[in-house]
Amino acid sequence: MSVLSRILNRTPPARGLVVEPMRRRDLTAIQVIERQVYPQPWSVNVFTNEIEMARQGQRYYICAHRAGELVGYAGMMIVADEGHITNIAADPKRQREGVGRRLLAELAWEGRRRRCVGLTLEVRISNVAAQGLYHQFGFEPAGIRQRYYENVEDAIVMWCHNIDTAEYAARLMQLSPESTTRGGRR
Repeated sequence: MSVLSRILNRTPPARGLVVEPMRRRDLTAIQVIERQVYPQPWSVNVFTNEIEMARQGQRYYICAHRAGELVGYAGMMIVADEGHITNIAADPKRQREGVGRRLLAELAWEGRRRRCVGLTLEVRISNVAAQGLYHQFGFEPAGIRQRYYENVEDAIVMWCHNIDTAEYAARLMQLSPESTTRGGRR
């Protein structure tokens, strides 16, 4: 990150990222990141089941690679006309490099492609950085799930409505211009 980007507290574009569907071969690298970023990481079996549900159209899981290295991943459950973001994680060495922003944009584009009108997620009450990113994408707090994480920490439930509008598509293009080559309604 450049000095000017740090001063302005802006995340640089996620240049050089290749985003593609999550595959079983990604699970070893995913587990390394999972253990670093989550106190109770998902198991390989959970991810395997999620990948299978993605094949059936009920989920959408993606990975971000840079120079052949897995640097992040994200997933979403599709229920009717809503997308529930299940996880977004970046390698701790790659945080603040735009990986999470790009992954979130890709999930939002996919939600639009699948005719979703809203997205929802939970975020740790202590994760102010993630809350800021979600706010940029139009997510607003809608409630609290008490002791949601590890039966200790509260989660903020956040919603983003009207993702099916032209205005939201413009917002996505502004936030992550490199993701505009994805399929979907634009």
